[in-house]
Amino acid sequence: MFYACVRAVVAVCLRLFYRVKVNAPGAEPEGPVLFVGNHPNGLIDPALVFILTRRKVTFLAKAPLFRMPVLGWLLKGLDALPVYRKQDDPTKMGGNEGTLDAAKGALVQGRAITIFPEGKSHSEPGLAELKTGASRIALSAAKEGAPVRIVPVGLTYAEKHVFRSEVLIDVGPAIEVATFLPADAASEPDSVRALTERIAEGLRAVTLNLEEWADLPLVQLAEQLFSFKQRGTLDAERLRLWARGVQLFRAQEPERFEDVRTHLASFQRRLALVHAEGPKDLALVYRTGNVVPFVVKNLLALVFGLPLFALGLVLFWLPYQVPRVASRKAELDVQATVKFLTAFVVALVWWAALTVAAGLWGGTFWALPTFLIVPPLALFTLYFAERWDVLRRDIDVFFTLGNRARLKALLLSDGERLAAEVERLAEEYRPKVDATVRR
Repeated sequence: MFYACVRAVVAVCLRLFYRVKVNAPGAEPEGPVLFVGNHPNGLIDPALVFILTRRKVTFLAKAPLFRMPVLGWLLKGLDALPVYRKQDDPTKMGGNEGTLDAAKGALVQGRAITIFPEGKSHSEPGLAELKTGASRIALSAAKEGAPVRIVPVGLTYAEKHVFRSEVLIDVGPAIEVATFLPADAASEPDSVRALTERIAEGLRAVTLNLEEWADLPLVQLAEQLFSFKQRGTLDAERLRLWARGVQLFRAQEPERFEDVRTHLASFQRRLALVHAEGPKDLALVYRTGNVVPFVVKNLLALVFGLPLFALGLVLFWLPYQVPRVASRKAELDVQATVKFLTAFVVALVWWAALTVAAGLWGGTFWALPTFLIVPPLALFTLYFAERWDVLRRDIDVFFTLGNRARLKALLLSDGERLAAEVERLAEEYRPKVDATVRR
């Protein structure tokens, strides 16, 4: 019951904090499962597993978290297992044997476990070197007859520290641990290394895993141009293939790579100058039949929604600012964690405070409606703010490009030329990328 309640609350709060997309097989894995993920975002990463599966999951978390107020109580209530790290307290490293045995026991019982084999949260563009703990746990359970499968989970954040930014949860094919069982005790280290490398391959397949952050805008623009040329939509799986292709392209043809990157960066800067997010904005055709319904619909939304939005701003402006201020000095990989936890606590306190204030002012007659109205009003305020941001961008693009036919035509011509070049590169490097995926 406690786990189900915590899961429901955390899942709802995460979907409010982020725009979450899940790319996973239809059927959830059954039996003993070890979820392994990349670790770019502190406590947010394990929390996203609540969204991924309805199964009860046992988490492995670093030991210092169990000593933190509230969070430690939550982790113990969720039956999480502590991991003792050398950098935290070298004298307690022996406690890991008990943790590994407990994790193995959970798998033997057919339960699910989540572990982040990088061993630390970080903000590097690629995977860190994996620890062997996940492999040792899985193999020790498999040796006792448990049909353990390891499921790679890729977490890709658009802007992990930004409220209402996008996060993609991508689930890869399961790895059958039985195929890595050692023939004898002497070959066990080799089995651990082989399984660890296989886990790394699985994680690389569901993450961007860039060499440097400067490649991210390049990869995103390449996908925008390709989808524009193909008249399709943006695709997360193709985005990862672009990331692998960029690495191969840089390694095999460095001069040509720099030339293409220079042209793409120049085009991206010119798009920014005209407030266009991508080449598809350049292809928009503004006709009276399209513009009039757009204007009428959004004017009606403003007329009826603006008063409620204004009330929401008055009531929630202060609590909205507190998480932002609290996270200013935090490291990038824990900023979202600080914001999320602060927002959760502040929201509950502010909700209670508004209800009490209404009760003191007008008694139960006002307190009960306030208690019921505050959550939907807060959600509407968030929704309206997002809608207004989109509307404002659309208006910017209309006034910047709508009456500048020559500028629009020149940019569109450049975009089509670059899209054709990107398409040629995709055809050229697809066999090489496919070969790296199959290995």
